Amino acid sequence: MRFFAHHGAYAGEFEVGTEFEVNLHVKYEEKKIKLNDLKNILNYEELYHIVKKRMALPTPLLEEVAESIIRKIRHEYSYVKEVNISIFKLHPPIENFQGKVGITLQKKFDD
Repeated sequence: MRFFAHHGAYAGEFEVGTEFEVNLHVKYEEKKIKLNDLKNILNYEELYHIVKKRMALPTPLLEEVAESIIRKIRHEYSYVKEVNISIFKLHPPIENFQGKVGITLQKKFDD
């Protein structure tokens, strides 16, 4: 997923903003339910909206953004067993740097 957002710890990043890439992997067990209806599965459109809404809130650290997305997914889908999210800043304000930088956060739930 790609978003234009205003995350960053350096001066000016909140005002200027930049592009971000988010990779999300969510695991769950199907538990004898039929996988033939959206109400019985993880709806990726709803997951997209969870990520989009959170990415719109300026935050200094990507770790905080990732943690809150994981918490919201788990709150909405209690049967989720694992969430792995990576958030990359595609144009970091680092002199003479080309590429992207980011973080990955993974949470497993045993209940």
